[in-house]
Amino acid sequence: MKIKVLLLATLFAFGFLTVNAQTSTFNKGDKVINLCVGFGSGYYAGGGYSSKMPAVSGSLDVGILDNILEKGSIGVGGIVGYSSAKFDYTGYGWKYTHLVIAARGTFHYPFVDKLDTYAGLALGYNAVSAKETGNWPGTTNYSATGSSPYFAGFVGARYYFSNNIAGVAELGSGIAYLNIGIALKF
Repeated sequence: MKIKVLLLATLFAFGFLTVNAQTSTFNKGDKVINLCVGFGSGYYAGGGYSSKMPAVSGSLDVGILDNILEKGSIGVGGIVGYSSAKFDYTGYGWKYTHLVIAARGTFHYPFVDKLDTYAGLALGYNAVSAKETGNWPGTTNYSATGSSPYFAGFVGARYYFSNNIAGVAELGSGIAYLNIGIALKF
């Protein structure tokens, strides 16, 4: 019974907030830079990792179209992200790094004042490298590089504390599953 009441209250609140949304927080000509730290990644799954650096990323979003579905807008831009981890086995292991460079497209639609909600896709390049660490008897220092196409879908929100500064959170399959940081609008 409590779950039904909670569900109904949530749906009512969502409906109320949707109806009362005033204006778009992201418009044609706006330029927003996101600086984020990421948590959780499919790149370094499993045990044996002695250290993992949280992913860091910077992205740019530029508004190019307004008045999509009344209050929506479309943005384009790019992202650069970096993450690394060290796999260690009794003093010997590998250091892995990922460098992502991609183009992004976003669709923004306001549901609440001061909250820029959006969904998007990214397409680009994931440069991967691995380097041997430590000394294992009878081996030399090996290194390897590799790369692959990068494709990610994400949803995000920016809450504006002032006209130009916002907190940002993105959820998706990118350099990290959850990216949290600050956004600066120009």
